Amino acid sequence: MRIAVLTLESTASAEAAARVLRETRHDVVFLGLSDPFRGGIARTRRLVTRCGPRILPWLFAEFAAPRLLRARAGGPLAEAARLRGVAPVMLGDVNGEPARALLAQARPDLIVTCHFDQILAPEVIALAPRGGVNLHPSLLPRHRGPMPCFWAAAEGDGAFGVSIHRLAARIDAGALLAQRAIAPPAGASVSAAARALHLAGAPMLLAAIEQIAQGGDVGRDLPVLPYCPFPDRAAMAAAARRGVRLTGLADVRAARALGGVAA
Repeated sequence: MRIAVLTLESTASAEAAARVLRETRHDVVFLGLSDPFRGGIARTRRLVTRCGPRILPWLFAEFAAPRLLRARAGGPLAEAARLRGVAPVMLGDVNGEPARALLAQARPDLIVTCHFDQILAPEVIALAPRGGVNLHPSLLPRHRGPMPCFWAAAEGDGAFGVSIHRLAARIDAGALLAQRAIAPPAGASVSAAARALHLAGAPMLLAAIEQIAQGGDVGRDLPVLPYCPFPDRAAMAAAARRGVRLTGLADVRAARALGGVAA
């Protein structure tokens, strides 16, 4: 089977995505990376306006630190891509004509996403005859959206986990293929929890890819609960009062060790 892997290179998910690249027995014919800096300063300003300045250390640890503080050239994704013989392609808009043309040219049977922050249009998913599958670090249908580990920590009921689901036109709402409740390390920051959950989800994603390849893909439809966007200032402040930490020095050290494809 021919697969296209789409990911957003970050401290949370780089190791997990690299494991999928390394360990799948199928042909990786395309590796697309969402550009974390698309939209430039204006996008960051919008996030800070919504979330408040508490979001800035998290943004730095997740996206900037692997590139600015790298301890080595490249990173796990770059190394896995080299082993696979596939060149990463930066995607500013996965639904734009240039990206669609590249995907069509690669002729994937299946699209695999892991922490990819762009929503694929139905016509893009349809480029792969076997559709798409995604790793999401939450217990779907809870905590759909870009920061599920924040919402799991903020709600304080220990509802952490990983879901593998089919891609659909609605965000994080496709049929569920596999799910596992996973407790992050005690006292973990939001960044550390996301890193642990993505790593735990990588073998689940590999198993789902194999299940689809063998034609045994039978997903379970879930109710669609409310979407959880980036938290606003009030939610950030309430979480801080509960002792929720977005990130810390350990996360910056983890980011530094990763390096990055863009290095």
